[in-house]
Amino acid sequence: MSNKKLKIAIAGNPNSGKTTVFNKITGSRQHVGNYPGVTVEKKIGLANHKGAELEIVDLPGTYSLDAYSIEERVARDFIFDEHPDVVVDIIDSSNVERNLYMAVQLMEMNVPLVLAFNMSDLARQKGLEFDLDQLSLFFGAPIVLTVGNKGKGIDDLLDAIVKKAGEPPKELAGRVHYGTEIEEELARIEPLVDTEHDLVQKYGSRYLAVKLLENDRQVMDKGHSSEVLEAVKHSRKHLIRIFDDEPEILIAERRYGFISGACHESVKRTIELRHDVSDMIDKLLAHRILGLPIFIGMMALVFHLTFTLGNYPMEWLQTLFSWAGNTITTHWPGSPDSQILSLIVDGIIGGVGGVVSFLPNILILFCAISILEDSGYMARAAFVMDQIMHKIGLHGKSFIPMLIGFGCSVPAIMSTRILENRRNRLTTIMVVPLMSCGARLPIYIMITTAFFTHHQGLVMTLIYLIGVALAIVAVKLLRKTIFRGETTPFVMELPPYRVPTIHGVLIHTWHRGWMYLRKAGTIILAISILLWAAAAYPQIDESELEGLNEQQAQTAQLQHSYVGKAGSAIETVIKPLGFDWKIGTALVGAFAAKEVFVSQMGIVYSLGGHTEASSEILTEKLRDNYTPLQGFCIMLFCLAAMPCVATVAMTRHETGSWGWALFQVAGLTILAYVLTLVVYQAGSFFGIGT
Repeated sequence: MSNKKLKIAIAGNPNSGKTTVFNKITGSRQHVGNYPGVTVEKKIGLANHKGAELEIVDLPGTYSLDAYSIEERVARDFIFDEHPDVVVDIIDSSNVERNLYMAVQLMEMNVPLVLAFNMSDLARQKGLEFDLDQLSLFFGAPIVLTVGNKGKGIDDLLDAIVKKAGEPPKELAGRVHYGTEIEEELARIEPLVDTEHDLVQKYGSRYLAVKLLENDRQVMDKGHSSEVLEAVKHSRKHLIRIFDDEPEILIAERRYGFISGACHESVKRTIELRHDVSDMIDKLLAHRILGLPIFIGMMALVFHLTFTLGNYPMEWLQTLFSWAGNTITTHWPGSPDSQILSLIVDGIIGGVGGVVSFLPNILILFCAISILEDSGYMARAAFVMDQIMHKIGLHGKSFIPMLIGFGCSVPAIMSTRILENRRNRLTTIMVVPLMSCGARLPIYIMITTAFFTHHQGLVMTLIYLIGVALAIVAVKLLRKTIFRGETTPFVMELPPYRVPTIHGVLIHTWHRGWMYLRKAGTIILAISILLWAAAAYPQIDESELEGLNEQQAQTAQLQHSYVGKAGSAIETVIKPLGFDWKIGTALVGAFAAKEVFVSQMGIVYSLGGHTEASSEILTEKLRDNYTPLQGFCIMLFCLAAMPCVATVAMTRHETGSWGWALFQVAGLTILAYVLTLVVYQAGSFFGIGT
């Protein structure tokens, strides 16, 4: 086995701890991409164990391999097409009967299988005891007890994987008996599919016969002979006539019967718990009346901690960038009016530094959200919102992409693929950008730091809730007009509460924080340089600056530049919102990436004054030039206005139409304009925040 390379696939239900086990095995040696031709995430990691080099592939989490969803198709196709040396099925052993359904399907596929009974500590708390030897015989696979979030049993699991990969291929150790009638029909179909050598070699004749009898769309479309298709049609009619039910339902029932029998023989419950800890907590957190205010309070606490804990490191970074700008300016060997000096201090340090200085707040927010997700609370938030979603015309599944939208709209739009109904999916895609993504957070922090120092958490909570409220109104309007139709029912599962592990929280926080830094060092850097050039050129004639002080000269240069001309061109349109041409130029830049708004404001207010390339100075200048009402209106407009370029591109990709993408841009921008106009004009009339 020395230096042998093995390909290992990790499968499992959502909430089974599959990704936790994957992270424990691979650590930091992993990368993320997409499966070819689809937008489903593909995680690959590396590990070494007892001389074997393991390439670990984390398959999408699914409840079965029936290929009804894209995730199920991806998982099943990978197993059949890539031929992994071992498939590891991660089982939530505290809910063993439901989780073993996929194990039965993997067993029927006759793949080299290892079962990891994860969360075995929770199973023990529930009083469950397993006869692993007996269960292993039933499923033809070794079984290892693990506690993924604590790293227990991982070495034993790796031992089982390497040992299983070294064993010669075996015929199916055991199989589900589907009852006399179904077995008779399978016996008629198997000899016919045996003649289809390519398909039989890939799937096996029994598995192929079962999938045909289940009317599996993917297998049915493999180009079978008319004789096979006619036999399948006849068998299905025969079974429906006997049982008055579809064969796929009958087959699923027999699989669960197999699981029930296996568990009856091999699983004992030593104690009976009427209500576990999760049930008792859910009485409060998932309460139909108290659940929503608790969720709002929880998010308010998160924002309060984000500012309270992040304020000091943010100030340290601001001081660092200010020092860097001053030092470079002081020791610059050439003219202090050098354009290269302006590029470095104003364009790079002033632009990118203004975005990076908010990194501590970003990391704290991501850390808090990771804790809520890993603990199981975010699933309760979706459950609480499910009641509201039904009332506005969607079901709870739509809230999952919306929750993801608080991180980034691009993966949120991708995740709408979990919605089977196209009307629901299009409606959700249209409103996802109203969830305040992480890219908007630097704008919110900049404004709240400048104008709402003592109420940052409150104002942040308010702006996030406004986004949710706007999404609800927009959904209701769309479902009553363009996307009229019935809402499909959906049962939402609530995983048990768990104590988040430090390792898991740190990995999630680091990945999200690194994406933010990478964006700042690439996209934001490139855009900042372009915007600096647009603000610095064309240069104004020196004669036009005679008699002007430094600040007046700076303003004259900006108004003469490409940025100034663009801002002046739209100033008439945005002036009723309380915005001037400087804000207008930043809004244009924000279409590329929302964070650019901050860097552009930093460039505008530091150009010509190289010693002032710091977020602290920018905050002071915002206070000097604008009112709290204008600041709040900036946040409001950036919340609802046209999404960034990447979001528009993803909308076009997922809807298959530029029409829907442009409809989204136009609709959200009009909504932002009208809302901001009403708030600013009303606030000005009543003297609020002016």
